[in-house]
Amino acid sequence: MAEIIKDRTIVADDWCLMRLGEGQATADIALPTGKLIVPLAVWQARRQELSKRDALGIWLANDEGPELIANDLSHFTLIAIDFPKFSNGRGYSSAALLRSRYGYRGELRAIGDVLRDQMFYLTRVGFNAFAVRSDRSIRDALNALNDFSVTYQNSTDETQPLFRRVQRIATN
Repeated sequence: MAEIIKDRTIVADDWCLMRLGEGQATADIALPTGKLIVPLAVWQARRQELSKRDALGIWLANDEGPELIANDLSHFTLIAIDFPKFSNGRGYSSAALLRSRYGYRGELRAIGDVLRDQMFYLTRVGFNAFAVRSDRSIRDALNALNDFSVTYQNSTDETQPLFRRVQRIATN
């Protein structure tokens, strides 16, 4: 079974991530039982059927914004955001919006081309789970969450910038 990082711990991944093949129709695809993460297109095509599941996840491609699922958040135990290339940062904005604007509190997972160098910054915008690339060390990626001990800017994990958190003593 594959492993992921969730809430700063390496755990077994008991979810099945569904990806559509090229030209594969959403209406014809077989839906496995158990914990399932479906692409947005499958959710949109089979919403009624999928909404009856106890544990359902959805994943958004880099060009699919969270506004597309804003009214459906209560159906999802997990939301994954795909990073097709490490240099594509749209997923950071989607995560921040899910946490701050839409109030999503469930598992928010980064999938795709997720690298160690991104881990700390991904947590800043609200990710709490990471499916690290299979050719990379998951333990090394976990260590990356502790690369920095102080943050200067505000974000979803710290609403006040450093200058508002530090009390300064005036000197004459």
